[in-house]
Amino acid sequence: GAFQKKGHGARILSPEEAERLAKDKVLVTDFKQTKLEKEAQKNWDLFYKRNSTNFFKDRHWTTREFQELKACREFADQKLTILEAGCGVGNCLFPLLEEDLNIFAYACDFSPRAVEYVKKNSLYSPERCKAFQCDLTKDDLTENIPADSVDVVTLIFVLSAIHPDKMRLVLKNIYQVLKPGKCVLFRDYGLYDHAMLRFKSGSKLGENFYVRQDGTRSYFFTEEFLSQLFKAEGYEQVANEYVQRETVNRKEGLCVPRVFLQGKFQKP
Repeated sequence: GAFQKKGHGARILSPEEAERLAKDKVLVTDFKQTKLEKEAQKNWDLFYKRNSTNFFKDRHWTTREFQELKACREFADQKLTILEAGCGVGNCLFPLLEEDLNIFAYACDFSPRAVEYVKKNSLYSPERCKAFQCDLTKDDLTENIPADSVDVVTLIFVLSAIHPDKMRLVLKNIYQVLKPGKCVLFRDYGLYDHAMLRFKSGSKLGENFYVRQDGTRSYFFTEEFLSQLFKAEGYEQVANEYVQRETVNRKEGLCVPRVFLQGKFQKP
């Protein structure tokens, strides 16, 4: 069984969880942090080499969670141009292209290997999709996408993999290609998600920022931090809330608290 609730209140920790997090103060050394930043692309490329296209499930929940993809049309069959920033191997992209025939999608990822998997997918068609490799923190999106041309940008479990100091560069980059009045749809890890509580001592890079064993990194967002981040780059906040899901594994008697942050931010 599972239940889900949305709202502005962060998840409340149990006393044991709070104590464990309070004790975890030691940060990864500056030397190792610099190395992780330099090798970020290599680490994601190795992740896709190991997992191929099998790690993430196809995300058929996207249109259910983001009714905006339908709502942003002015008429039923209007053709939409979307950008999936950080497309991975296309788990979000291809279900969307199958479900909605009036979409043209730009799709980019940090990992050249992930982009290759997208291009090799039997559903990939240059008439409906343009995939390209891109470091969103420094490669200008307007080299591949005309300025002010995109109706919707999806930023789903992407920003958390980027160093917090560089997140604003991603939002600035996306801002250039988004049409005025159109939105970024955001979903990512929220504060005190189950994944955050599972990190062992010695994994902490900074406040709410951790490194996994494979060298990939993950940031866990608060509503306030996300709001400030987008507003500082000129976006207007339309929606921004925690989504708390509790999945109960009855067989093992385990309760897994998942916390995500879901938002919608508009270019004026």
